[in-house]
Amino acid sequence: MKNFVRFCLRAFFHLMKVRCHIEFDLKKLPTKGVYVSNHVSFLDPILLFAFLPGDPIFALNGHLYRKRFIRFLMKTADMVEYNPIEPSELKELITKVSSGRLVVIFAEGRITETGGLMKIYEAPGLLADKTNSPLIPIWIEGPQYGYFSKTKGKLPHRPLPKISITVGKPLPLKLKDELRHERDHLSNEVYRILREMQFKITYNPDISIFAQLMKTSKVYSKTGFFFKRPKIIEDINRKPMSYRDLLIRVYLLGKFFKKKVAHEQPVGLLLPNTIAAAATFLGLSAYERLPVMLNFSAGAKSMISMCKTAEVKFIITSLTFVKTAKLEAVIEALKASGIEIFYLEKLAKQIGFLAKFGAWFRYKIKRIPHRHGGNRKAVILFTSGSEGAPKAVVLSHANIIANITQVTTTETINMQDLIFNELPMFHGFGLTIGTLFPLLVGGRVFLYPSPLHYRAIAELIYELGVTILFGTDTFLRGYGRIAHPYDFYNVRFMYAAAEAVKLDTRDMFMERMGVRIMEAYGITECGPFVAANNHVYSRFGSIGKIIPSMQYKIEPVPGIEKGGELVLKGPNVMLGYIMPDNPGKIVPLEGGWYHTGDVVEVDELGYLYIKDRIKRFAKIGGEMVSLNAVQDMVIKAYEWMGPDFRYGVVSVPHPSKGEQIVLVTNNKQVTNEVLQDYIRNNGMSELFLPRTILYHETIPAFLTGKTDNVTLKKEVMEELGIK
Repeated sequence: MKNFVRFCLRAFFHLMKVRCHIEFDLKKLPTKGVYVSNHVSFLDPILLFAFLPGDPIFALNGHLYRKRFIRFLMKTADMVEYNPIEPSELKELITKVSSGRLVVIFAEGRITETGGLMKIYEAPGLLADKTNSPLIPIWIEGPQYGYFSKTKGKLPHRPLPKISITVGKPLPLKLKDELRHERDHLSNEVYRILREMQFKITYNPDISIFAQLMKTSKVYSKTGFFFKRPKIIEDINRKPMSYRDLLIRVYLLGKFFKKKVAHEQPVGLLLPNTIAAAATFLGLSAYERLPVMLNFSAGAKSMISMCKTAEVKFIITSLTFVKTAKLEAVIEALKASGIEIFYLEKLAKQIGFLAKFGAWFRYKIKRIPHRHGGNRKAVILFTSGSEGAPKAVVLSHANIIANITQVTTTETINMQDLIFNELPMFHGFGLTIGTLFPLLVGGRVFLYPSPLHYRAIAELIYELGVTILFGTDTFLRGYGRIAHPYDFYNVRFMYAAAEAVKLDTRDMFMERMGVRIMEAYGITECGPFVAANNHVYSRFGSIGKIIPSMQYKIEPVPGIEKGGELVLKGPNVMLGYIMPDNPGKIVPLEGGWYHTGDVVEVDELGYLYIKDRIKRFAKIGGEMVSLNAVQDMVIKAYEWMGPDFRYGVVSVPHPSKGEQIVLVTNNKQVTNEVLQDYIRNNGMSELFLPRTILYHETIPAFLTGKTDNVTLKKEVMEELGIK
């Protein structure tokens, strides 16, 4: 009778677009084990009863067990009512599994209200550990968009969503002896396994960024009985747009620039955080033109170097932005170097009715010019080189899609969430996480052009009802000091990266705003998201745990006893660098491993702690500044005085900026005024200006004559009284 009921249910679900995939040979199904699944709707136990191999026992929480339609359809199944925090009921399950049975447990206990994973109970891990049984992970995708879920108002519901069930390979749960009684570790291990499963199921390595945007828009562009179009993107012009509005502009801009630049030609983008910038980026990407994100705060000299490295001959910018940011001299320098400048304001005069109609028509037929992404180049960003000259980081479509998928396994956002993105798009975090992430997963985003407008941003966070905020410690501290305690009333979570979160910053937000700041770790070369804390696991002072699908290793560093250099590999790691001395040529990473230059320690639970940096960089307010480049700047500014003088540059902690640059020299003629004039006259960034100048008779050096920067830094910190 049981088999007949299951056959009927399977036949019905197949008609309802339900598909089940089992990733292992059924002949290798263990005689005892623990099926552990995510929980997205009231249909979940019925779906698993119909499709799971073997004859499992269903351990259902009370809210499921008492549902009449579940008890009716699963009348022939072996069901037990189960409370995840009741030890006696867990003991009964241990007895059943030990006797040679399979058990199905929903790790979250309750149905998700976010669409993603919520709190994970330790019971599945304890059950597997105590019975020496494997965990068999299950990922259910689709029912969260149906009427049997609890995501009403957060996700768009429809009558017959496509449903997929994936049953993973049995996995042993191996614990160290000292961790066997750590219940948090057991639940985190189950959480890790399910996150890895989620990434594997939802990640599409072949889809292009624009194709993913179109896929998301089909699901999220209309909601409610009257098919209302929610607004998903807004900027300081305060004219919010829906997916339809945005996509029509993307088609319009993409088609226009397709005629102006060749296939896969690099195109520089010199734009602030606006809808126009997002639409231009997506338009170029849709028609296989390569966006090159130019750092407009770097100075003319660095920007010209960026363009030469990436072989940029055409730059898109805005006349209004150039005047507001006072970039006229930069634009003239770029023109003088042979680069063509195009202002978006000209579009209004050059695009007629037929072009607008064509964009609307392409939206109506949902045209996707290039569906496949994979390892095709998607964007070029820039990071400082070891000698200070910017080097290009080439990210593929697969890199960005992978990183966005990894973010969704860490924190889930929905239609009610609004991300406030004040981080510039020429930074990996501002582009991938702040802009593309909400657009590609169905959230909302407000784009703001500068993170330095503390008072205005704090007021906007309150006015808009922002729920998610990203930033650096420097910026968040600025917002917190100015903001009214109620300004952050609606913030659901807040992430800080690029520099360590200080204790007083964390305490200020917890005590005044009631908001917890969680630390994350990102690197431009990795998409940029690499590690993070979240609502399930979080430790202050750590950067959290490595995200799903990434491998890492800790390589020893001479002179450092604890920890080592963090080396990373994964689908989000870049295609390679383009070096200034070899323009246009990608230099891939050896074996796909990226050396971060950061010295980290990893504790027994997998939390990472950054201890130091090998590379010669300073992070000032989240901006990377090459100390070698600063040193070269000082040498060139005073080269007229001869080669007899020595210059050493180190970075030391700063209470508000994260770090500060200190110049140590035996040349008493060096002054900040002269250096400031040199920086201004040579189109360099103001960040190159040392905050402090110290005069020493001698500068520590190795026998080779190279400056001993470690010793020099210790001397400077002692002199400045920094611990």
